[in-house]
Amino acid sequence: MVRAWKRVRANKGSAGVDGRTVPDTGEYLKQAWPAIRARLLDGSYRPEPVRRVGIPKPGGGTRELGIPTVVDRLIQQALLQVLQPLIDPTFSAHSHGFRPGRSAHGAVLEAQQHVQAGYRTVVDVDLEKFLDQSP
Repeated sequence: MVRAWKRVRANKGSAGVDGRTVPDTGEYLKQAWPAIRARLLDGSYRPEPVRRVGIPKPGGGTRELGIPTVVDRLIQQALLQVLQPLIDPTFSAHSHGFRPGRSAHGAVLEAQQHVQAGYRTVVDVDLEKFLDQSP
């Protein structure tokens, strides 16, 4: 949890629906953490709703951004630090999105290598709206 808190604190970020900033949350957790921890352990913890913010897109329109509370970001970061080393090795070696040690730059370099190897077909999969769909 200490390592997760350091990461959340370093990332800074805006307050969620509760209005608590990162420094405010640090003070809040000094008293509230035992109760939050107990709710996490007994399965009764529920994250707060995310604060919705519209970010203008360069080509027009807006992109919806959801901002969790700092407490929820802390819990998400702690889970990520435990689960990522277990799950990441199961991903495709060609997957670059949101992975440690990977970047868009690396994806471009890999694409250039494929072109140099003679490949001529590109498949672009955009999952932006995929999770919005109901079955």
